[in-house]
Amino acid sequence: MIKQVNNSNNVPPSATQVELEFLELLLQPEDAAYPWNPADDQSEAYFDELEQQFPMQDVLDEELHTRAQSFYGKLDNLWSQVATSADYKCTTEIRILDSLCETLQNTFAAGVPTGWLNAIAQKATEVAAIQQSISERLVQCVQTVLPGWETDDIAVFVRPYAYAMRSSEQQNLTSVMNKIKNRDWATLSEIEQAKVSVAIAYYALRQLDTLETEA
Repeated sequence: MIKQVNNSNNVPPSATQVELEFLELLLQPEDAAYPWNPADDQSEAYFDELEQQFPMQDVLDEELHTRAQSFYGKLDNLWSQVATSADYKCTTEIRILDSLCETLQNTFAAGVPTGWLNAIAQKATEVAAIQQSISERLVQCVQTVLPGWETDDIAVFVRPYAYAMRSSEQQNLTSVMNKIKNRDWATLSEIEQAKVSVAIAYYALRQLDTLETEA
């Protein structure tokens, strides 16, 4: 067709190749042009012919579907692992807390209220996994039962126990507990209650090390 156009007397001698190709397109028969009217009966055949020129489309759609199913399957698998891990962690923490509460009650219930022991056990379990110094953990355990006390005041009683934990030495709790033996907890001064609370917190944190190792 380009040859025919080139031989035409109507084409300017200076016409470029692009202009010639554009002219050829305009001179194509009308039935070869794009069917601008989709309602035309011949349009359906035209589009069917175009679709046959792209046989890979169905393959691509199928591959996309397969890959999508695989992707979502992996997401479900990962989510189930996260959920299982979270449930296991939660169950383990509850079991450790229950065991610690039972241990404290068996050891100190004769002279210390159960609610007091459970509160220290709860706080000790919470701070055990936090990146804090031993002194800070002991202070927080005591403040949960003596919220009116300042950190510096509690720290005075904490120091011997913090040193004992850092050096892996056993602090003697017997002397502390003997001082409140056969005494009503309500009759103890706040200083005496603070000393006992530090001792119990120290004992609780040491017990947690054992319980977490066993878990």
